[in-house]
Amino acid sequence: MKPINVGLLGIGTVGGGTFSVLSRNEAEITRRAGRPIRITKVADKNLELARQVTAGAAEVTDDAFALVADPDIDIVVELIGGYGVARELVMQAIANGKHVVTANKALLAVHGNEIFSAAHKKGVMVAFEAAVAGGIPIVKAVREGLTANRIQWIAGIINGTTNFILSEMRDKGLPFDVVLKEAQRLGYAEADPTFDIEGVDAAHKITILSALAFGIPMQFDKAHVEGISQLDPDDIKYAEQLGYRIKLLGITRRRQMNGKAGVELRVHPTLIPTKRLIANVEGAMNAVLVQGDAVGATLYYGKGAGAEPTASAVIADLVDVTRMHTADPEHRVPHLAFQPGAVEDTPILPLAEVETSYYLRLRVEDKPGVLADITRILADQEISIDAMIQREPAEGELQTDIIMLTHLTHEKNVDAAIAKIEALPVVKKKVIRLRMEELG
Repeated sequence: MKPINVGLLGIGTVGGGTFSVLSRNEAEITRRAGRPIRITKVADKNLELARQVTAGAAEVTDDAFALVADPDIDIVVELIGGYGVARELVMQAIANGKHVVTANKALLAVHGNEIFSAAHKKGVMVAFEAAVAGGIPIVKAVREGLTANRIQWIAGIINGTTNFILSEMRDKGLPFDVVLKEAQRLGYAEADPTFDIEGVDAAHKITILSALAFGIPMQFDKAHVEGISQLDPDDIKYAEQLGYRIKLLGITRRRQMNGKAGVELRVHPTLIPTKRLIANVEGAMNAVLVQGDAVGATLYYGKGAGAEPTASAVIADLVDVTRMHTADPEHRVPHLAFQPGAVEDTPILPLAEVETSYYLRLRVEDKPGVLADITRILADQEISIDAMIQREPAEGELQTDIIMLTHLTHEKNVDAAIAKIEALPVVKKKVIRLRMEELG
């Protein structure tokens, strides 16, 4: 049978891994796909690197637009990244009637609605397993494997850089800046790590998972995003003493508010009970926990980045597209799990309406009546305390830390309480507030 011809945009880490794995496992992949899949053309600005990686097995060009216009190319694999030229190339490939495979989570989270709409009208597929959690097949699991379920929530460690940093901060008691430099030295963090450490990368990914889980459009601009750059090692230590681990989680949850449906979409450092499996995911690994009404909780764990783990997902998409290449477009799996006409514009809930538990750390004067004043304010906002630690001040110190864990409450109640607590003369610093999730 005639091979499927693939054009590869970008021969960097993931592109090189894709070329290598596809060549190494060619016979096995052909057996699964039913026909050969071959990268016949590669576009990259670094022609010398492209020639070195392909070793004469594919045509090499520095003109990406010529590749997407090539009538002999059946599938375009976009591994350039970013929002700019990548969007132009993907839209042009679709306009030319070519299927697209991409690992570009930023592109999909921001421009996915436009891209999927264009692909649907043109009758081509856009596959994106590699865009979320690297080699973990979470997109396929949510879109196909759990299709019988009403997904209730998803919570994921979906950025390996931040998970490595948090693991090192906990294990070694080091401050964030020191561990970040080590992560950069080891290659876990980019020279400019902003997207990772400030939660933007995780927000791109949870935006995609939210759309798949709940049949809603991509709504990245409405996600609440917090990173880990301001996290204090003291809070990691106190969390451990209380039986919790701090992880940067992407969380999306279906909620009913005043009889209307809404979706939580948030990324932030989160306290998780140490007894939960996901709390024990260490280093640069990823894990995604999905709660379905029929199946219950399912956990997906593995390498969330790297040349070959991500290539594994890219090639899985190539095989899927090859299998469905000649199928009637109406009988293919929808891009966002639900049939296009059934996608609902369910609103993303404002953070003030999020309901969860909270970790609060207060730096206060060590004197009688302080705790009574604080608990009175919390009670006035209908916030009840689940657990508390009050540190004994060191010898000669006149201030101490009070750490409180609350029961479930709304974010707006906590906002109001913190504003009043910080106004007390005995409170010496801004209140540290971290959210908690039981995930069980």
